[in-house]
Amino acid sequence: MKIGFKFRPDTVGGWSLGLLAFVIATQSACGATRIAAVDEAIRAEIAAGHTAGAVMLVMKDGKLLHHSALGQADRERGKAMTTDSVFWIASMTKSISATTILSLVDEGKLSLDEPASKWLPELGKMKLADGKPPRRPITLRDLMSHTSGLAFPPRKANDGAQSLKGYVAQLLRAPLEFEPGSGYHYGFGITVAGRIAEIVSGKPYDVLVQDRILNPLSMTDTAFFPDERLRARIAQSYKTAESGSGLVPAYNPFFTSGVNVHRMTEPSGGLFSTAAALARFYQMILDGGVYRGKRIVSQKAIEEMTRPHHTDKQVLNYGLGWQCSNPIRAMIPGFSKKAFGHGGAYATHGWIDPERRTVTVFMVQNVLVKDGNKPRGAFHAAVFKELER
Repeated sequence: MKIGFKFRPDTVGGWSLGLLAFVIATQSACGATRIAAVDEAIRAEIAAGHTAGAVMLVMKDGKLLHHSALGQADRERGKAMTTDSVFWIASMTKSISATTILSLVDEGKLSLDEPASKWLPELGKMKLADGKPPRRPITLRDLMSHTSGLAFPPRKANDGAQSLKGYVAQLLRAPLEFEPGSGYHYGFGITVAGRIAEIVSGKPYDVLVQDRILNPLSMTDTAFFPDERLRARIAQSYKTAESGSGLVPAYNPFFTSGVNVHRMTEPSGGLFSTAAALARFYQMILDGGVYRGKRIVSQKAIEEMTRPHHTDKQVLNYGLGWQCSNPIRAMIPGFSKKAFGHGGAYATHGWIDPERRTVTVFMVQNVLVKDGNKPRGAFHAAVFKELER
């Protein structure tokens, strides 16, 4: 029995999130929203100790093909993973941040190619290690493509304890590692860009994202600062035990001691979310930036964000806040060379293939897990085996 449904832009898979949960449960019982090979592959990865549990979601042509939860969200408490489990998505945040910032570019409040010191004067005072100023100014495009030359900062005890304003000021005290546009160093350029967005909008960064992305898309399960409702559903992070086998609970630097304890808003990696909420965001991007008849971001902005950027010497597998394939190499086997998305430090992953009209979301909480990336590979392999039938 197959129960399919068409995607409407006001929902995920054509349904409100609450109704979607009911429909998913009903369809799962009928086998209509489960790809058997996906569940089989992930069960094997759980058994192998590569993850404690996972949530997987697949959409194609606006239809929900798969949404399942397997394993444990908290093994020590006997808490099963559920489709609405909440995950720290880490650097997947960058894509939401880039979309937020590009919406300001759409409105003419920011420019990708003007000197970014226009909005953040400290950028105009930066110098290279030899004390010389760079040959050209740093731009917003440089910051968002990790080609600005900003150094990756050493970890400090006060990380997260200050404001975004204070942290960015600290980042800009270090000398540039290279001339803007001449190299690539994955780091905190989007954090600096987020501070610029704060200045231009006159709003705290978390409020800006809430107003421009989360509220318009009804992403009520996505937040920089999870409330009690979301905290109760956060999946435990795991790492491989020092003995070399088995999983043990791991530290999550963004999961604070209490709901009123707020870490610094981090545009590069601070969001928590669910698979269904992220699918809604990705479908909006796949649909050209429109949601529920309202334009969130322009098609031009999407093209800017998801086009492979380049330095003076090479084409990158990175755009502006989005990882992307390039004509030379597709990043994810099975996806087209036009596909794009982003991963997170704890192995979460979302990917969009505009040629296949496919969205995939894979959610786990792995850090320092031996063979911890194998579950994602197994997920993608199972998905595309199904899609190529």
